[in-house]
Amino acid sequence: MAAPSPLPAANANTPLIEVSGLTKVYQTPAGAFTALGGIDLRIYPGEFVGVIGKSGSGKSTFINMLTGIDRPTTGDVTIGGVSLPGLDETGMARWRGRHLGIVFQFFQLLPTLTLVENLILPMELNGLYSRAERRARAMHLLEQVNLAAQADKLPGAVSGGQQQRAAIARALACDPPLIVADEPTGNLDSKTADAIFTLFAQMVKDGKTIIIVTHDADQARRVDRTILIADGKVVNEYLARALSALDYEQLAEVAGRVQPLTFASGATIVRQGETGDKFYILLDGQVDIVIERPSGAPVLVNQLSRGEYFGEMALLGKTVRQATVRVSPDHSAALAALDAAAFDRLVQEAPVLGRQLTRTLEQRQKANLARSRTGQPAG
Repeated sequence: MAAPSPLPAANANTPLIEVSGLTKVYQTPAGAFTALGGIDLRIYPGEFVGVIGKSGSGKSTFINMLTGIDRPTTGDVTIGGVSLPGLDETGMARWRGRHLGIVFQFFQLLPTLTLVENLILPMELNGLYSRAERRARAMHLLEQVNLAAQADKLPGAVSGGQQQRAAIARALACDPPLIVADEPTGNLDSKTADAIFTLFAQMVKDGKTIIIVTHDADQARRVDRTILIADGKVVNEYLARALSALDYEQLAEVAGRVQPLTFASGATIVRQGETGDKFYILLDGQVDIVIERPSGAPVLVNQLSRGEYFGEMALLGKTVRQATVRVSPDHSAALAALDAAAFDRLVQEAPVLGRQLTRTLEQRQKANLARSRTGQPAG
């Protein structure tokens, strides 16, 4: 029996995964503990997503919701149009077997089965392919991860890196569109971990959607996007991108301090000549940076989009605003703002961020000066 198409055809504009209002509360002897506190996000087909956060932040609980291993207290997880909380245990097992590949930190290969048998088993359990096709497919997958020569060995007879590669091949056995890997390189040396990560990157190029939980900051920089979970909540990815010099704990602290703001199309956010009182990070929309001139039309010197920031110039230099910032036409803007006192404290506590902001400031000053000299009016 040939493998069925597990999910609707991938559409880059339609989310593969939609998470809405997701909460998880555990009852403990000490009282209720909120592991996840209301998560909303979307993941699209073909994305390579890293889930990061310090130990105890809630990332493992979040992954358990995506894989159906655990159930939410409230909220929904929809994958390919299927609401996972709406499935009973039998339906969940059937759905997971056809649509999801899971790679565990500790491999979870059955020790009494050879590597090739470990790959054949999920195809048998899910009634996919004929008997001859199953072995041929298993060998093909082992060949893809350079383990064909080890196919008839037991897991205990090969290295940890080889076991993990076999586990990845097993996750592909039923040709799922989605792979979830929970700390898959946590027990491997750096060279083997890099090889495993490169394998995941190739799988994404081949059309898979991959979500990987990792504590490795270098690996997190190699994914398409990161989801930072702190205290059971997702830190806005554009906030994390703008403040990438901060560590997880610093980002989580900043996320709790920022003030969310929204502005309509054409609205002025800061005005040239005013005293600087806030640092802004653009979470959605687009803004225009405009220099007002004593004579002549204002000059558009820059446009900023999601994940970029402004307002650092006046705060770092203790000067007035050097430009006007307004929302671009046909856009609205969502921002996160830090007041001057919080900004100063952040720069003092994270010198690397201060250096990053200073470099950006110097680059912008040069670019703004060059553009203003051209005299092109703002559009």
